[in-house]
Amino acid sequence: MDVGAVLIAVAGVAGTLGGALLTQQGAERAKRRELEMTQAVQEARENRELRRRCYSELHREARQFCTALSRHLYVLRDRAPGDEDIQVLEAAKDAHRDRWSEALMIAPDTVIAPAGEVNGALTRVYGQVKRLEQGNPRPGESTRSAAEAQHDIWALIAAMREAMRRDLGVTGDPGVRLRSSQDADALLRDFADPSEDPGT
Repeated sequence: MDVGAVLIAVAGVAGTLGGALLTQQGAERAKRRELEMTQAVQEARENRELRRRCYSELHREARQFCTALSRHLYVLRDRAPGDEDIQVLEAAKDAHRDRWSEALMIAPDTVIAPAGEVNGALTRVYGQVKRLEQGNPRPGESTRSAAEAQHDIWALIAAMREAMRRDLGVTGDPGVRLRSSQDADALLRDFADPSEDPGT
């Protein structure tokens, strides 16, 4: 066998082995890309589920805190609050604070902005309610002013909810508004200033 034939045979074997090696490397790269894409899809799904849970809990706790503030205002209107009344309000505040702290680490800025407005409004009304409870209101603070401020929070909660729904991709027709069940006129009548009553 001459040297040229040997070289051709060796080159053929090397080419076959090299081709197989390149094919194997290409298949490994494709498999690695497929695994990375699958992992990215799974991480996105888990992240969305984490946000959905966080939003659901924050929305619920904001509503509970707002409702607890309303309930406490009725207690203040009718009688001195007892320990149980105070504990109910504090528990609602604490639950909301915990959900808000979690949202700060999870939610994008498009949700944090309206959620921050809700948090700020709840905190301000809570401060008013506590000052009224302690008999130390600031000038202009009354159960009526606190009730008005508390009622205004529902619109902020609705805006927060819509931002959360947009982030999760579950919004529907932009012309459809989910209504609040809160009746402003009835609430304000409940906290009317007796000096404004024309019958007095």
